[in-house]
Amino acid sequence: MSTSSSASQSSQISRSVSPIIHPNMESISTSVPIQIPSTINPVLDDLACDEHQLSSTPHPNEVEPIPAFVASRQSRSDLYRKRSQSCAPSSMRAAAARAKIQAQKLRTSPNYRRLSRTVSDDNLITEMFDDNVLLNHETSSPDRRNLTINIQISDQHNVAIEDSHPRVKLDKKSDQYESLDYDQCENMLQLEEASTANRKGLDKNIDATRWIVILCIGILTGLTACFILFSVEQLTMYKYTKIMVLLNGIDTNPDWTVLLKPYFLWLISNGFPVFLGSLLVTYVAPVASGSGIPVIKCYLNGVKVPEVVRIKTYFAKALGVIGSVTGGLACGKEGPMIHCGSAIAAGISQGKSTTFGYDFRIGLTRFREDHEKRDFVSAGAAAGVSAAFGAPVGGVLFALEEGASFWNQMLVVRIFFCSLISSFSLNFVVSIVSGEKLGAPGLLNFGKMPDIDYSWFEIPIYVGMGAFGGLTGALWNYLNMKITIFRMRFLSSNYSKIIEAIVVSMLTASIGFFMIIFLIDCYSLKAEQTDFPVGYGCPTGQHNAMAALWFNTPESSLKNLFHNKDGTWTGQTLAIFAVTYFFVSCVTYGLSVSAGLFIPCLLLGAAWGRLFGLTLNHLFPDQAWIAPGKFALIGASASLGGIVRMTISLTVIIIETTGNLSFGLPIMMTLIMAKWVGDLFIEGIYDIHIELAKVPFMNWEPPSDSSRIYSSQVMNSPVVTLKTTETVGKIVEVLSETSHNGFPVVDAESSYSHVRTYGRYRGLILRSQLLVMLKAKIFNEYSLDSPWKNLYALFRNSYPRMPNLNQIKTELQPYERNYTLDLRPVMNPSAYTVCHAASLNRIFRLFRALGLRHIVVLNDYNEVVGIVTRKDIVHYCHQR
Repeated sequence: MSTSSSASQSSQISRSVSPIIHPNMESISTSVPIQIPSTINPVLDDLACDEHQLSSTPHPNEVEPIPAFVASRQSRSDLYRKRSQSCAPSSMRAAAARAKIQAQKLRTSPNYRRLSRTVSDDNLITEMFDDNVLLNHETSSPDRRNLTINIQISDQHNVAIEDSHPRVKLDKKSDQYESLDYDQCENMLQLEEASTANRKGLDKNIDATRWIVILCIGILTGLTACFILFSVEQLTMYKYTKIMVLLNGIDTNPDWTVLLKPYFLWLISNGFPVFLGSLLVTYVAPVASGSGIPVIKCYLNGVKVPEVVRIKTYFAKALGVIGSVTGGLACGKEGPMIHCGSAIAAGISQGKSTTFGYDFRIGLTRFREDHEKRDFVSAGAAAGVSAAFGAPVGGVLFALEEGASFWNQMLVVRIFFCSLISSFSLNFVVSIVSGEKLGAPGLLNFGKMPDIDYSWFEIPIYVGMGAFGGLTGALWNYLNMKITIFRMRFLSSNYSKIIEAIVVSMLTASIGFFMIIFLIDCYSLKAEQTDFPVGYGCPTGQHNAMAALWFNTPESSLKNLFHNKDGTWTGQTLAIFAVTYFFVSCVTYGLSVSAGLFIPCLLLGAAWGRLFGLTLNHLFPDQAWIAPGKFALIGASASLGGIVRMTISLTVIIIETTGNLSFGLPIMMTLIMAKWVGDLFIEGIYDIHIELAKVPFMNWEPPSDSSRIYSSQVMNSPVVTLKTTETVGKIVEVLSETSHNGFPVVDAESSYSHVRTYGRYRGLILRSQLLVMLKAKIFNEYSLDSPWKNLYALFRNSYPRMPNLNQIKTELQPYERNYTLDLRPVMNPSAYTVCHAASLNRIFRLFRALGLRHIVVLNDYNEVVGIVTRKDIVHYCHQR
């Protein structure tokens, strides 16, 4: 090399040597900050280059071994010039020449997870093996980047260079969650099946079957809502009637012992149903706790939550919510209906029960795939919203806004049809039982509200109420998050969860009872305006106003706040109730019971909204535009929007539930403002609980700096690959030693690339497919005529529980381990891949829009250099 070139090298390499005595050998650890030009890719461009390397044989597909992507548009001669300027000194190359064997050991070591660069003959070649920085691209900054490497040179001249870039570590709790394969596997078997179905005209039959399944989902969801509705009505009527008779029979100033009988009756009638519901949820299906909306969001997002749509979860959800609402907890039955509808959809569409191990064999095997099941679950969730609120359009928008990660026109039509059928089924049964005409509301009955008029000057008031709802919602979410963390740390045992639920239910009854007894607020009210009028402490003909709030189901109390006349409650009564119910509802959500969140949020907002209306009426008397019921509706919308952060779907749900379209704009503006203000402080309650559960949930948008992050920084490497024809023993060994669910299928490794690759890419095969093939013994040495014809049916019949690997290993004969499997008919040759230069922004949107689970990263020669999984993307984005 020329003297000027050497001087250029010296100017770019500076060393700060700090000797470190290794216990096994004497070595020197040298920290070398190397200035790397921002226009050179540090992966594909060698850190040490000489005339011998520049004259080496190029790749047969290209004239020169130059990277295909360069940030600036320089000529190749300029690129060679800059590459030669970054050459390492000859002493490093000499040491590197004697380190090849040791470097190979470091490269393949499972514990060597950091960036490793090894040196081969006469050339210092960059090889990076970290999961996050295989190809460390430049940022948008024009400045040169500093890469600090540690070089250990021993007396044997072994060289290992490590980067200080940390590896993204996965949370142990998130390991229990696997991802779903929403991308359809287009292998030879699937294409042949689709071609045969098209040739025989079976596509129309499959589409007709899909509509029949949608119809059944809607009907069963509506019938489930009827069962929950009638059960809650009958049980609460019996409970409150008994207590009401005792309270109304007590004098104004009784002996305190007389109050013990109704008090203890209220405690028992609250505690026992909650005990049964909590027992069912805690021991039978823990995933059935809460409203169910967060876990359904995760499922539709692409996360496989264990037992989320099992039949036992359905029964625990439906029966548990009856116990929770009957037990007087601050909860509703609307949220669990969404979970019930999703579980119904998952069970009906598969035509079998994995819980009971029974296959009905009714011709639904074509739907036993993740992407088909996802569409049906989306329809079931929308049907649950429609049955709960009597809002078919709101159900469709809810599935779009909060749930579905994949959307198309036909899916919208099916979901809307399912929502209509669900609402109609509920109305039909209710009309028969009540003797009324069709058109009954859903589980939540706000009552028919008259058309509400408003003027332009009221809109800023509604916006301000939305901002207040966002503030209170943020505080509510923060307190609930802290309570949930406390529960996770100190109340993790099953018996403690049940005891906590019983204690909270009895505490709720105690608060309501003592507020009725000691905060007497009497008013004149017709008996039909409240379901259970309590006259304790009031003159004849008057009733206790506090009892109209506490001595009811939350739905009935909410209806009273919307429709009762002016003067029903004083400001003191509403203020005390609002503050108390704020903390009671906050403590209730997160118990090990099946409980919804919509009604408590609406009731809380309606209380302070009506209080605000009373305040305006006091400040501006005799104003026709001040109606407490109107402000109660705005307050309910603001409170719910500030806690759950829903906008479009919640607007339509409230409009459909109240039957008032003219008030849609104020409701929408209130919800948007509540969401904006709340998002300034903390996330929505559903997102908080998803994050606390460490679920790898993928948000709608990538990180703001994702365009400057490349696939090399998020992908996994080394990659476990399989050849197109692989031995049984090798496949069993790979499945036993790894927990990966996707394996690139490759040809022999290439010797042209300077970066370590793992073979020319041919396709992607899933762990489940390998297990089914091993179970069926689809070996090349056996006759394959019959097995290949039925292999796709074997895949679907095994869904969703695949064969057990340990059982397969016991069934394999020793000589069969030397047999071979042809993976080409089963692998997906058209699986999504990206170039190593792809940005995180592009990769994120592919995962989010298409519901992918794996993306293989390839270099310019179609060789595998890494793989990106859904978990990698989620955890990397969360740590940004």
